[in-house]
Amino acid sequence: MVQFDIITLFPRMFDTPLQESIIQRAQQNGLIRIFVHDLRNYTEDKHRTADDTPYGGGAGMVMKVEPIVKAIEAVTKASLKTHRILTGPQGAVFTQEKARRLRDHTHIVLVCGRYEGVDERVHNFVDEEISIGDYVITGGELAAMIIIDAVARLVPGVVGDMTSVVEDTFANNLLKYPQYTRPEKFRGLEVPGVLTSGDHGKIDTWRKTEALRRTLHKRPDLLQKANLTHKDKGLLEHIRKSRKTGVQK
Repeated sequence: MVQFDIITLFPRMFDTPLQESIIQRAQQNGLIRIFVHDLRNYTEDKHRTADDTPYGGGAGMVMKVEPIVKAIEAVTKASLKTHRILTGPQGAVFTQEKARRLRDHTHIVLVCGRYEGVDERVHNFVDEEISIGDYVITGGELAAMIIIDAVARLVPGVVGDMTSVVEDTFANNLLKYPQYTRPEKFRGLEVPGVLTSGDHGKIDTWRKTEALRRTLHKRPDLLQKANLTHKDKGLLEHIRKSRKTGVQK
């Protein structure tokens, strides 16, 4: 079981996303626990102030250190293996490998950044900062939802068939092979014959070949990190040669 504690200025943003689909069932089955905490409950003035103007001047507001640290300390539990994360644009980019490493923690605290960012001193009270990509969004709430979803899928029992998790895109730093379902023919477009052949050996080879082909075409950078077998490397070399000659088999 993994417990997530979310610290945010906008707790209502989590109402619907956390009560749907797999995430909802995982909570009902006791596989994960999610608690959302309003950061303003940890402020000390009557106006519940959680942000202020930056020292030195400049545009925008900065999230205050005191309420964030109070909230982190309030939700941290000595009995759990806690990992504290700040969501922000300057963190390491979130990946499937990162999701796998986070799965090893029994307690994850997510601090959602906002505005121009957080007081720099907050970094002394978190274990890492994570970004979901090189772009700007309004706040860290969406990033927290993505992290929770990606990590929760790796908890045994959350996804009914763990094979789908193992074979997911990025599971081995490869994009997933093409998928098809009924009907077999649609407006002149047909399902590849190998998938209806019943020959599981050929199907497995086709899927691995297409995963390699798709990764080489769309995300060749991933191949440098992929754990390829000797057979995989042979298939990849064949794909590369086919691309040069313009023939695909």
